Amino acid sequence: MDKTILVIGYGNDLRSDDGIGQKIANEIAGWGLSTVKSLAVHQLTPDLATNLANTELVIFVDAYLPVDKFDVRIQSLLPAADYAMTGHTSDPQSILALTQALYGHCPCAWWVTVPGINFEVGDRISQVAETGKAIALIKIIQILDQARNLWVEVPPNKYK
Repeated sequence: MDKTILVIGYGNDLRSDDGIGQKIANEIAGWGLSTVKSLAVHQLTPDLATNLANTELVIFVDAYLPVDKFDVRIQSLLPAADYAMTGHTSDPQSILALTQALYGHCPCAWWVTVPGINFEVGDRISQVAETGKAIALIKIIQILDQARNLWVEVPPNKYK
């Protein structure tokens, strides 16, 4: 049985680099991988917990404004310990906690954040975000390959 992987790219695609998460999710959707589903959303909302309930691995993708280094950051995530959803939007850890609370299941989770420098109204992506996008896609492929290698079923040893 194939394991399901979900990529959720989020951010405001009308605020230039802030939309890089959605752009990455849309690109991954175009790959046509049978076990990888991809969502491009404006923000993380509680209804996403339903999608996570049937997922083994989730990769959240978002933009961030760097302070000193312009690195694509990869971070493993756990559900928020002090889960409290306030309003209609949330962060990845709160969505994981909600999924755990509602469905008794929390997928393995990663957070990929891409540096951006232009968060003004517009749809043009800066060169920093464009470079970050390319690096993020490589890192996401590495996460997918690692997951696939972990999930490979070892056939029973018929020579025992």
